[in-house]
Amino acid sequence: MFVGDEVRLDVGFAVARERLTRLGDSGALFAPSADVYGPSLARVGPGVVSKLVRVQVRELSWTEKSGGLALRWEATGAGGKLFPVLDADLTLADFGPRGTLVALAGVYRPPLGALGQALDRAVLHRVAEATIRDFLARVAAELALPYDEAVNPAPVRPLSSRQ
Repeated sequence: MFVGDEVRLDVGFAVARERLTRLGDSGALFAPSADVYGPSLARVGPGVVSKLVRVQVRELSWTEKSGGLALRWEATGAGGKLFPVLDADLTLADFGPRGTLVALAGVYRPPLGALGQALDRAVLHRVAEATIRDFLARVAAELALPYDEAVNPAPVRPLSSRQ
């Protein structure tokens, strides 16, 4: 199943790119708390439906107008096999004077064969969409910080600790 969302930022591409790179390098983009979960785990999902996932990240090719990160989320712990694996690209695109477009587009396969596909069509796809919207909203909020916070940033905090 395909899933995705996009948000336009009132921030120039160069600034958004620098902030995304800083977040990716620090681990704050994906780890809700490196002290608790380790640097490659994150909690994703809206509210009570959230799940701890292992995150793998690699940088995509960058041009003067676009680039981003490739992501893979895999649920961890007991029951992890009951959740789909998500492969997605988090991308930035230069919109010139209109700012920057940040998008997350991915694909997942529901577990449990035909039963999982039926559950996905009935309700779980909406959970997947909400998870993507929630994550992308937090990324966009971080990338759109006011200029003074970006120039003199506080120590980078995990995205999921900000509401």
